[in-house]
Amino acid sequence: MLPSSAFLPAILTLLGALATATPSRAQPGPAAPDTSYLRAHYAKREVQIPMRDGVRLFTAIYTPKDRPGAFPLLLSRTPYSVAPYGDANFPRMLGPGPRFAEAGYIFVQQDVRGRYRSEGTFEHMTPHRASKRSARDVDESTDTYDTIDWLLKNVSANNGRVGLWGISYGGFFATAGMINAHPALKAVSPQAPQTDWFLGDDTHHHGAFLLASTFNFMAQCGMRGTGPSMQCGTPFDFGTTDGVKFFLEMGALGEAEAKYFKGRSPGWSDMMRHGTYDAFWQARAILPHVKKITPAVLVVGGVYDPNNYFGALELFKALGRQSPATDRAIVIGPWLHGQWARDSARFAGQLQFGQRTADFYQQEVVLPFFEATLKGTGRWTHPKAWAFETGRNQWRTFDQWPPAGGAERNLYLGAGRTLTEGAPTDAGARGVDEWVSDPANPVPFVARGGTDMEPDYMARDQRFSATRADVVAYRGDPLTEDVTVAGPIRPTLFVSTTGTDGDWVVKLIDEHPDGFQELVRGDVMRAKFRESVTTPTPLVPGQVTRLAFAMPDVFHTFRRGHRMLVQVQGSWFPLVDRNPQVFTDIYQARASDYRAATQRVHRGPGQESRLTFRVVR
Repeated sequence: MLPSSAFLPAILTLLGALATATPSRAQPGPAAPDTSYLRAHYAKREVQIPMRDGVRLFTAIYTPKDRPGAFPLLLSRTPYSVAPYGDANFPRMLGPGPRFAEAGYIFVQQDVRGRYRSEGTFEHMTPHRASKRSARDVDESTDTYDTIDWLLKNVSANNGRVGLWGISYGGFFATAGMINAHPALKAVSPQAPQTDWFLGDDTHHHGAFLLASTFNFMAQCGMRGTGPSMQCGTPFDFGTTDGVKFFLEMGALGEAEAKYFKGRSPGWSDMMRHGTYDAFWQARAILPHVKKITPAVLVVGGVYDPNNYFGALELFKALGRQSPATDRAIVIGPWLHGQWARDSARFAGQLQFGQRTADFYQQEVVLPFFEATLKGTGRWTHPKAWAFETGRNQWRTFDQWPPAGGAERNLYLGAGRTLTEGAPTDAGARGVDEWVSDPANPVPFVARGGTDMEPDYMARDQRFSATRADVVAYRGDPLTEDVTVAGPIRPTLFVSTTGTDGDWVVKLIDEHPDGFQELVRGDVMRAKFRESVTTPTPLVPGQVTRLAFAMPDVFHTFRRGHRMLVQVQGSWFPLVDRNPQVFTDIYQARASDYRAATQRVHRGPGQESRLTFRVVR
């Protein structure tokens, strides 16, 4: 994930507790973590491990000191520091959860190449080198391999088996590390992994730039600096809590470089030079390389994770397509980013689940996964998917994800801003709903605040935007029976505009009888990328155009008496940057390029704007 101003202080406080995990902004860590257990039961040493090209990576090793036997190595690699540094300094927790230290592992934490106390040059989303001709051809796969090889030869009391895990950016390094894996690597758990920064993770969705998230990350963790001079976590001073105000006053997207970054953030500068899914972004996509994966893989994702739920789903799918022999499973919980490793997860934002959802995952899934693969027979008995059903608030298991069976259902946008299940057939049902989308007055993504990607925005009441004239809401009748939806939500909209580009944001909402509007899933489609993310094309003013895209999977039951509600709007600010509504390279746009436009959604026979999903029993 790209951490945030409200989030990074908690990250740095809890790095010792979660190794490479990226904790949530919503729950600050303790000021004085209790390290007594680890001090009493583990010995620590710090080493520099040489890679094949001579670069040395700083590594902290924690070994059980008061129990006999051999132990598996459990490795995590992070760009966020393996602090606290020093042989005498210990974190509060080690491993993917609170029960791992007592279970007994040799924990290994490593600063990745070019970050903090490791040598070399850091590169965001390190491109994977499929062809390696010399010792100079290195990537995260080779660094992981070389680290494991050194550990097996130089750390006593290891049992010859290695596990690898990481959350968020750490999930990317875990994913990269299982490619061309060392034979001793038996189990990998990429959790909320970053997999593609353009197609769907936390810098872009469907080509639309995620402004607040990326700005914060690059201002805090993307500034120039290597080795000990590398720092991460000082919040950017916005001078206000009003994100809409700040980012509007910043001006056009291209103004951020001159006003704030001034060439000091290579990652930001690179992004601003690559406004399409070109070779730069494609080289940083890890999913095409997950082939012939030999370790067992447990993928973890949270449905309320605004950052990298996409990465978890797409990694699981890619393994199924490209590495079908891999022993793989996925966990989909009702969690914010990293919440499964941080607290009991009884709630997310304003949503209550009536149980400690993370406790189930820790006790019944992730610890048994590593215990079986690294200590037992090496065989792990498991379902293909654990998924938490929101609405009914219960865990379920499946032999595939999305689950088999059920029936595809369409929800049509109808006249009078209604939702209907039957396709419109009467020519008289044809109609248009329109609004003025003004970049000077964009629709906010939260009721207040929003200087960053608020970690729980998906779990907040959506009524705050219901009265705006530039938000069109379609409401269904009260349900007469429960409706359970599993898998992706696929909007198909027939749209037109007076501009030559535009964004269409679609939100599927569960409206409770008391009026609470629960966001089940929402996403944005940048119209110029409707046909290709590599070759954008303008809209023709006034011409009806079909927009079709997929939103990430849900597993949600709309209860009897609730209503389905769909909101459509032209902006979602500053979660998503403003679209000038003029066909241009938005990263280089000028203030004069931003213009108001009338946006329309067309409905009726031949123009059936709708949402498509699968209903299961």
